[in-house]
Amino acid sequence: MSAIQHCDLTWPTPAENLACDEALLDQFEEAGGPGVLRFWEPAESFVVVGYANRLSTEVNLEFCRQAGIPVLRRCSGGGTVLQGPGCLNYSLVLRIEDSPHLASINATNRFILDRNQAALEGLLGTKVDLKGHTDLAVGGLKFSGNAQRRKRLCLLFHGTFLLDFDLSLIETALPMPSKQPDYRVNRPHREFLRNLNLRPQQVKTALRAAWQATEELTRIPHDRIDSLVREQYGLASWHGRFG
Repeated sequence: MSAIQHCDLTWPTPAENLACDEALLDQFEEAGGPGVLRFWEPAESFVVVGYANRLSTEVNLEFCRQAGIPVLRRCSGGGTVLQGPGCLNYSLVLRIEDSPHLASINATNRFILDRNQAALEGLLGTKVDLKGHTDLAVGGLKFSGNAQRRKRLCLLFHGTFLLDFDLSLIETALPMPSKQPDYRVNRPHREFLRNLNLRPQQVKTALRAAWQATEELTRIPHDRIDSLVREQYGLASWHGRFG
């Protein structure tokens, strides 16, 4: 793969940050370009469910209402996560034709996570395991979950690193997931997740090197982000569409 661009871009709201990922995918799909690696760090707690998740089974909605924790839906698949300060999010938009390893969902998962795995092992100085389909873990404890969305020419692959997050909040905001990887063996959140205790800049630097993200992205799709927030991510009907 050739070098890609990078940007460190956090918007004020969860809706804008989710819209930005989809807008970047649309931009590279329509206008071309080498692809991009984006980082963002949420300033507030919120739940984000995968595209086809049911809110009623994957989220403790009453607790989230009482605690003022927004519940949103993203454009990619995967499970439900709680985000907040202490999480580092990354998003990769890649051209499918740039590597034969991007030709299918499973091959893409392996290709991207193998590279992220090696970058994190270099930082941690310990073995990092690829677990389930899209998890990274140390000692059987998950610290990163990931998902993807594919279009004709480009794909979006994004995920979260738990660096210094309040894991106890997950226990009350999210019930046990309806689907879980075998290695979880029905462990509650507090016994399944861990923080890396790394600084965000350490992870950003390692991933930029791993993906040869050498040039800063200067063309930001502001209009597309605004329209996605207005027509999709800012609407309760979008987030609650599957109940």
